[in-house]
Amino acid sequence: MTVFPLAALLFDLDGTLVDTAPDLADAANHMLTSLGRPVCDEATVSGWIGDGVPRLIKRALTGERFGEPDAALFARAQALYDAYYETHVADRSRLYPGVAQTLADLRADGFRMACVTNKAGRFARPLLGALGIAGYFDVVLCGDELARAKPDPLPLVTACERLGVIRDGAVLVGDSGNDMRAAKAAGMPALAVTYGYHHGADLVALGAAAMTPTFDGIRNFLRFEGRFLCAQALP
Repeated sequence: MTVFPLAALLFDLDGTLVDTAPDLADAANHMLTSLGRPVCDEATVSGWIGDGVPRLIKRALTGERFGEPDAALFARAQALYDAYYETHVADRSRLYPGVAQTLADLRADGFRMACVTNKAGRFARPLLGALGIAGYFDVVLCGDELARAKPDPLPLVTACERLGVIRDGAVLVGDSGNDMRAAKAAGMPALAVTYGYHHGADLVALGAAAMTPTFDGIRNFLRFEGRFLCAQALP
């Protein structure tokens, strides 16, 4: 068995690094109010997070997880949502406990790091900057920058290429089924945080190699167990 050195960490954004539900809910309710529709509470909107903003908007318009609103209504709603969210992306969003210090520690440990998100770049990059963590990432890949987003493996494969590491030497840290599926398809291990927006999904069944209830637990896990995730049997 060959054990490859763990060199890189790939992080999801919403639900892993940042609790974005408050600002996503505010944008959804601004959109709904502008359309003359009743608003939703934050807990309801939080349950819609995880499949990208367009799907969140469709859920807000239809009240159904996979509902499809009228195309013209959706286009109007998305314009309202995007315009509001772009200028309020970090009003109430906050880093999860331990994120800033853990990223600093991981950087000091010598890891190369990437943020790989399905969030559009016009939202993700300003959010990372506003919360003071953009500088920790050697690579940021957003959902509108490649032909396919998670759960497709393309973003993870591309992140590894841009970091200059092999997939066997990288670990994805995420909170959702899409993260776990993407890592499995890319052939890399995934560490799941148990907070965030997984909506009760069995992340281990979806491919998580291990789970942690806190972000700062990542470093201890990597120190004592992470090297075993990057083992590959020789052909």
